Amino acid sequence: MSHKAKLIILTVIAAIFTGLFLFQGIESNWDYILPLRTKKVIAIILTGAAIAIATVIFQTLTNNRILTPSIIGLDALYMLIQTVIIFAFGSQVVTMVDKNINFLLTVTIMMGFAFLLYSFLFRGEGRNIYFLLLIGFIFGTFFESLSSFMQVLIDPNEFQVVQDQMFASFNNIHTELLLLSIAGFVIVLFYLIPFLKYLDVLSLGKDHAVNLGIDYDYVVKRLLLIVVVLISISTALVGPITFLGLLVANVAREFLKTYRHKPLLAGSVLISVVALISGQLIVERVFTFSTTLSVIINFVGGVYFLYLLLKENRSW
Repeated sequence: MSHKAKLIILTVIAAIFTGLFLFQGIESNWDYILPLRTKKVIAIILTGAAIAIATVIFQTLTNNRILTPSIIGLDALYMLIQTVIIFAFGSQVVTMVDKNINFLLTVTIMMGFAFLLYSFLFRGEGRNIYFLLLIGFIFGTFFESLSSFMQVLIDPNEFQVVQDQMFASFNNIHTELLLLSIAGFVIVLFYLIPFLKYLDVLSLGKDHAVNLGIDYDYVVKRLLLIVVVLISISTALVGPITFLGLLVANVAREFLKTYRHKPLLAGSVLISVVALISGQLIVERVFTFSTTLSVIINFVGGVYFLYLLLKENRSW
């Protein structure tokens, strides 16, 4: 079966789940329920696409299928930002402060942290992408430790507010944040288009890419910037979903059986949308909001991560 046929199948499945999510169970109050669900679907598509694209690019740059952008500490930094705000100013600030300000502040700090990491990577000779991963992992552990320390000290009622930030949620998506996220996502996509042609070559490794005429540092630096912006937008919008990228990127590779990144990116986005919408259906219709979508995704993704580790171990 060709890649196009497989992508068409994924598109049909995504459309079916989207239709079920939008229209299933609506008997009255269409004017209220349908716009609310439409907003959730847009947020799901945006988040799923951003995480899928960022993870595929990141795995290509690192030449490792079991890594995700969260390893450089972005999820831990997000939780530290939210914890510091509540620790310093109280939980009332979270409800009173403008959501746009919180969103822009979070995205700005996460991008600033990424620029700091990149300055380590591209300063001097002999440093590669794995040096970036090591520094990011150390910072991520440090951020988690700081967050845990402050969470122990704050009032239990305020800790409940922090705990709500730990899990991704597509409930109560604010239209203003959605518009900001869409604008940022579209800008990043247009910036990404000229670099798509390099991804297939970059998957061969740095030495081959340089021998084939690619300005490796220039291209990698900009692709890493794209990864960080996409992850920052999705995390600031709905919260961290650690294992989603790992899950959808690897399933797309197994399903499409290709090294070409254009169909791989499209397939990852579609699988991500299917996973998120079907997961949200389960959360709302089966568990009646007694759990969150990120818990389901992280459980399935964690199991799949262990499978990948065991698979790689057998191949050695």
